[in-house]
Parts: sequence; C-alpha cells; structure tokens
Amino acid sequence: MHSDVSWQRFKQFPRLMWIFLFGSFITRGSYYMVWPFLAVILYEKFALSATEVGMVLSSAAIISVFTSFVGSSLSDRIGRHKLMYLTGILYIISFSLLAEANSVEGYVVVMTLCSMATSLWRPLTSAAIGDIIADPKTRELAMQSLYFIVNVGCAVGPMLGVWLGLTGKQSSFYLTAVAFAVLLALLYWGFNHQTRQDVALAAGASSNDNLSDGTIGTESDGASGSVNDMTSDGVNRVVNGLSSDVEVSMKKAAVVSRKQIVAILLQDKLLQCLIFANILCMFIYAQMDSSLIQYLTRAGAPDLLTLISGMIFTNAMVIISTQFLLLKLMARFPLVKRIKIGLLLLICSQIWLAFNPLDLFWGWIGAIVVMSVAETILFPTMNVHIDRLAPDHLRGAYFGAASFYDLGFALAPLCGGIILDHFGGQWLFLTGAALSVLVIYLYSILDRLPRPDFAMFKAD
Repeated sequence: MHSDVSWQRFKQFPRLMWIFLFGSFITRGSYYMVWPFLAVILYEKFALSATEVGMVLSSAAIISVFTSFVGSSLSDRIGRHKLMYLTGILYIISFSLLAEANSVEGYVVVMTLCSMATSLWRPLTSAAIGDIIADPKTRELAMQSLYFIVNVGCAVGPMLGVWLGLTGKQSSFYLTAVAFAVLLALLYWGFNHQTRQDVALAAGASSNDNLSDGTIGTESDGASGSVNDMTSDGVNRVVNGLSSDVEVSMKKAAVVSRKQIVAILLQDKLLQCLIFANILCMFIYAQMDSSLIQYLTRAGAPDLLTLISGMIFTNAMVIISTQFLLLKLMARFPLVKRIKIGLLLLICSQIWLAFNPLDLFWGWIGAIVVMSVAETILFPTMNVHIDRLAPDHLRGAYFGAASFYDLGFALAPLCGGIILDHFGGQWLFLTGAALSVLVIYLYSILDRLPRPDFAMFKAD
C-alpha cells in the first residue's frame, strides 16, 4: 500500500484528530523548553558523572516501558478515553512536582512518573487515531501529521524558551503541566463530540436497515401517525439506546483475554524481530538527547546552550520542512524499503558525529541535519508499520508492545554514559553506526518470519 498526501485526505480528519494535533503542539513545545537540558541540570547541580546521570535517566525510562505495555493493553478493555484522562492527570501532577524537585532522589521519583505518563500517552494516541479514522491511507496521513506537529512544537519550544529566558530553567515544567490541563479540557469536548457523531451515524444506519427490512409502514396515514406520535422524549430514548448499543458492541469487539493477547504476541515472531530492531534504532537516536549532550558538556564545547538549542531546533526544522516532501517522493516504495533508506542515512550521521571536531559548530549542525532526515523517514513509518500489522481488535495491545521500543531510549543514557566514561565520544557514535547495520539486517529477514493465525483468537 502506497501513501497518499492530498488536501482531500486532510479534510477527512475528524474534529478529535485536530484536537490531538493542537494538543501535541502545545505540550511538546513546553516540554522541550527544558527536558533536553536535564542532563546539564543534573551535572551542574549535583556534579554527577556521565554514568550516574545516565543511570538516573535510564532508571526512570525502564520502569515506564513496562507500565506502557500494561496500560496500552488495558486500553482495549477499559477504554482509551478513561486511560487518556488518567494519564493526563498524571502528567499534570508529575511535571508540577518536577518543577520543584531539589534532590537526586526526588528527580529519580518524579522523572519516573513523567516517563510513565509519556510512554502511556504516545501509544494511546496512536491507537485512538486508529479508532476514529477507518481509511488506512487517511490514518497513515494522520500519523504522519501527528509526528509533524510534534516536531513543530520541538522547534518552537527551545527557541521560544531562549527568547523568554526560560531554556533550561526547572520552573519551566509548570508550563507543560498547564498545557496538559488545556489539552484535557479540549479532549473532554472532543470525545463528547465524537460520541454524538458515532451515535448519529449508528442511528442513520439503523433507520436504513429498518427501511430495507420493511419495518416502517408504507401507507401515508400510518407513517404520519407514527411521526406525530414520536415525542422528543421518544427520540432521546432511541438515541440513548443506540449510544448504549454502540458502546456495548465496541467493548465486546475489543475484549480479548489477557492470556490470548500474550499468546498472540508470543507467536508473532515478525513483531518480536521488529521490536528488537526498533529498540536498537531508538537506542541510537536517544544518544542525541542524552549522551551527545553529556559529551559536549563534559568536553567543554564552546557556546554549549546555544549549540544544544541549535541542534534541537535544526532537528525539528529539518523534519518540518522535509516530512511531507519525503512522504510524497517515497510514496512508491514499500514501508520496509523506506526504513532501510533511513537507516543508511543514520549510519552516515553517526560516522560524521564520530569524527567531527569539538569546536566545529556547523559540523555538529550538519551531522544533525543528516540524522534528522533519517528520522523523518524512520519514525512515522515505524508507527504506520505497526498499524498495518495490528488486527483491529488488538490495536492497543500491538501499540503497547511497540512501546518496548522505548527500551532503546531507556538504556541509551546509561550505556552511553558508560561508553563515554570508559572509551570516549568517538566510540559511542561508531557503535551507533555498527548497530544501524545490524538493524538493516533484521529488517531484511522480517518477511521470512511466522505470524499467528488471528482467526483462532476470538473475542470473549
């Protein structure tokens, strides 16, 4: 299946999708004013070693990975709306606490809560998009758009933070908490609108069925009598009944026992290989957010905060300016071939980072440009890949399983810190290049791996 980028596709987005896009922009923008600078804050405030900083960042992220899998699987059973509300509240509490943390232990606890909220929110949003957009091509464009708008926030956040004097300031986390409060209010409105829209569609379908079955009288007197007898209370009862039927049917369709879910995931060898490959891929990318910043900080790179903000801005701007162009240019290629092209670019960026002189400002920016083009190809394509692999009634479980990609992000600060302390920055990036070659191999064998017979696993 090839991609389709057109204005008509955008017009098919429901209102809730536009809320997801706007909410992602305001939350990511405020988040990136300070989160990438945590390694600098921990180093300057507590004089921790690279390994110790990596351990703080990794311990929080590792716990969140398993929380994400359990939470996303539960979303198929208890409903994504409820879980998104709870996750949003957790976001508000954890980021408010992070703005006040003043000890290493406090940072560990609160960053764990923040990471749990983040790792829950991403797969929930991806699965929710699959729920509200039925057409596969429109759904792919929606996921590409979500990734695009997140990066707009990433570009605007650090630069706005520099302009306002907030970049790297711990108190900036209050802005993220406020942004999530606004998003929750918008989601409440959007979910209610989506529910009414679903009920109206169900009512229309029910009326059409009744017409085709001959359940509505054909004589004009009988018809007019029926209409006149139908009061507004009667209409409300019909709509409420349809709403209840829709909710019940959706829950029944979604409910698959936890034992069956585990059995399916254990049998899906293609999914397991894909997850391992993408864990490695995320490990490589996460070095930019943690170990690269640690390396530049400890090596005494000139204009450090400007360089870090510049790299974040460059990363986001490259994605913003090339994403839909690349999507159009690569539409004729299968998903796996697109991913392999992205991985080749990733290898080039890692070799560039390994040999760039410390004081060559634009050299670092150039390497980030290449890495960002690779990211533009890889990241949204990974989500689309999972969406196409997942059965409809197991979308939450599959996106939850895909959240194990975050193990790569979780382990990157710790492993990167160890490599920096014992071998230096050059070996860190050469290791990333070697792992990229391994990921290309894993993608090349995906089609040979077995998948389960989904017909054997029926909803309870």
